[in-house]
Formats: sequence, C-alpha cells, structure tokens
Amino acid sequence: MSMRISKAVFQRIPKVNESTVSKMLDARLLELNKKIIVLDDDPTGVQTVHGVSVYTDWSMESIEKGFKETNSIFFLLTNSRGFTAEETERAHKEIALNILAAAKKHNQEYMIVSRGDSTLRGHYPLETKVLKDTTEAASASRFDGEVIIPFFKEGGRFTIGNVHYVQDNEELIPAGETEFAKDRTFGYTHSHLGKWAEEKSNGDFKAESAVYISLESLRALDIETIKNQLLSVQDFNKVIVNAVDYVDVKIFSIALIDAIRAGKNFMFRSAAAFTKVIGGIKDKGLLSKEDLIIEESGNGGLIIIGSHVQKTTDQLAELRKAESIKFIEFDCHLVLDPEKFRSEISRVIETCENLLNSGETVAVYTRRERLDLGEERKEEELKLSVKISEAVTSIVKQLKIRPNYLIAKGGITSSDVGTNGLEVKRAVVAGQIQPGIPVWKTGNESKFPGMPYIVFPGNVGSKTSLREVVELLN
Repeated sequence: MSMRISKAVFQRIPKVNESTVSKMLDARLLELNKKIIVLDDDPTGVQTVHGVSVYTDWSMESIEKGFKETNSIFFLLTNSRGFTAEETERAHKEIALNILAAAKKHNQEYMIVSRGDSTLRGHYPLETKVLKDTTEAASASRFDGEVIIPFFKEGGRFTIGNVHYVQDNEELIPAGETEFAKDRTFGYTHSHLGKWAEEKSNGDFKAESAVYISLESLRALDIETIKNQLLSVQDFNKVIVNAVDYVDVKIFSIALIDAIRAGKNFMFRSAAAFTKVIGGIKDKGLLSKEDLIIEESGNGGLIIIGSHVQKTTDQLAELRKAESIKFIEFDCHLVLDPEKFRSEISRVIETCENLLNSGETVAVYTRRERLDLGEERKEEELKLSVKISEAVTSIVKQLKIRPNYLIAKGGITSSDVGTNGLEVKRAVVAGQIQPGIPVWKTGNESKFPGMPYIVFPGNVGSKTSLREVVELLN
C-alpha cells in the first residue's frame, strides 16, 4: 500500500530560529578539530559545496594534500557506484589504510563520511563495514555507531517519521516505491530507514534496535536528549536522522559534536547535505555564465548524457526542443559486438569534432533503452555498463577540440568523464549552476585546464533544468 503524502506536511512542522542554530553550530565547529574526509561514490556529492577540493584518486599523495589544506573538508572520488562488490572492498581497504597513515604522519584526527546516493543506492553496508573493520584492525580506533542521513533538499529527498521520501511535484513518494528502488544492482524494498538498514545488512542490524533522531526533538532544540541518544550508541548500531531542512542537520550536528567531544566515534553514510553542514560551508548564490566562461573559444559546448533514469530521459526530451543544439545518438547496445562498437565510437567522435569546430553545441546521448541481459546476469550487466561508460569517456579523451564547456549527465558518467576523459587529478568546486548541480574548475594537469565542467546528476532537477543550464551557458 502506497504511503505517499502531500508536501503540505512541511507546514505542520514547528519552526526554529535558524540564526540562533547557525551561531551555536559555528561555535561547535571551532571545537571539532577533525579533518573531514568525504568518500564520494560519484562526483555528485559536491553538489552543495564550493571552494572545496575534489581529488580523483585515493593515493597517499592526494590524501596528504587534503590533510595539508587549511580547509577542514576535502573529497576523494571513489566512483564505487561503478564497481563490483569485490572492487569496492579492495578500494575501501586501501582508502582506510592510506587515511590512517596520512593522519598518523600529520598527527591529525579525522572523520570519514561515506557519501552515498541519496536515493539509498550504492554498495551499502559493504563500504562503511570495510572502512570500519580495516581501521579497527590496523589501529586503536573503534567506531560506536553509524549515522545514516540521506536528507538532500536540493534533490527533493526528505526523512519524516523515519521514512525517506522523494519529492515529485506536490507529492512525497516513499523512496522504496520509486524507480531508484528498482535499481538492478542496488535495489531495495523498504523506505523506513531502520528497515532499509536491516534489509541491506541481511538482518545483522534490526530496525527496532536503531536509534532514531526525531524531528520533534530537533525542532524542540533538545540538544541534550539527542546527545544522550548518541552517547548510548554502541556495537556499530545505526543512527537514523530525520530531516526536512538544513536546520535539522545543523541541530543534529550540534548534538553530534557534543557526543564526539564526550568520546564517541561514528562512521557516516550520508547524502550531500550533511557534508556541507559538518564542513561549515556557507551558502553561495548560483553561478552565472560570466563566473564560468572566462574566455570564449568560439567552439560549441559539449553535453554527454549517460544516465538512464526517467528524469534524465525527460530532460533530454526537453533539451531536444532547443533548435540550436545538434544531437548524436550513441548506440551503446553495439557493446555486444566489439568491432561494430569500435566503429560506432569513431563515428561519434568524428561527428562531434566537426560540429564543435564549427561553433555548434553538441549533445551526445546513449541509446535510451536499457541493455537487459536478464535477472541472473546483474554482475555481467554492470561490467558491460562500465564498458559503455569507458566508451563514452573515450569520446572526451580523444577529442582534439576544446569545448567551451562540458556537461556530463549521470553519476558514473560524470565520474569517468572527469577522471579518465579529462584526466583531472584535483578540481576545485566553483559552486552550483542550479541547486544540486555542481561545477568543477579543472586543474592545470587536466586535458582542458580551467574549463567549466558541469557535473549534472541523473536524478536531480526539473524537466527543464538541463535545457535551462545549456541556454545559460550558450
């Protein structure tokens, strides 16, 4: 039975004085004294921050650079949403050990935030379990609990009564009823976050044992009660945080810092909102064309569309109404025939270069029908999707013409395009071009230094958002 609710529910939640809360949080953040390391399973986790570094690998060199920064927070791009479970485990063991070594060398305490997709997808609980087990085996550190906080306002993701919702116009739909829950690799059935954690952990953690931080406590500014709830957490039990606005995350973070200062240690699985709050990052207005395109190249812009969620397909249909854009369909189903696939990649690159060179803006999109090999071949499907993503990346990698800007649509697509296509080692997040849509300024080491790279999540924005971003930049 559907438990959809009207977004009018927000009107019934008590208001609090946000400036008071912000002042309390600012004071607590000064006492935190921990480097915050965000492991991002695709590049969209920076969709709330600005002036922050993103490192596209987890080498000791990159992690040490992050520790040396004056910023309290930095991101490591893992792209683990595109990994098999085995690859994810291997990567997270390496990450945990490298962070430990860098922290010891720089004599700096740290917090790890595993930034997962806010529609509850990704390798969970594998990633945080591996980070916990590896850290505990190699050091004296112990984790008391894991905080789960998928609230993400810009993407219309809210947690009310311990149930996570996805906003669709005037309605809030339980996440378990959305297309995201039907993900072939990362699917789930429960929208109640305690039950979701129980489902994902195969019953290792029970919904009734989880600690729930209610909106009532948060809005009553009951810091002491929330702190005591956190102090009671042990054995890596789950802490479920309800939130409908940033102020809820701020109030929770005040109590959290109090609990940390009292000796508790937590792992975090969150969407992008918590990283902004705990990183102490202030609001910034949306970016303009003048902010991003410093010198016009005379070439067109390039849009790469890989995501297959319905929202992206709807946004592509809307973009097609823009007469100034040239469209190239990339037949990714040819991946099953290597020779034809190579020929298709060459065709797309050649067409793309000719159009860009003549000042046209080009949208390259993967064929919209999903490649379906059947229920029993999920890992094989994931591997083929990685091959398709590599092919999309190679379009950017082999480009000889510098686009005026580049938009990549979809989490895994934007990760591969950034790291492999553009060869970015470190980027700085300039800010957002629309809510939840971040822009990287590429580093000097990259293929096109200083080019605005718009990381456009597959599941963010309205039907017209992609078209609006392109029209702003053209």
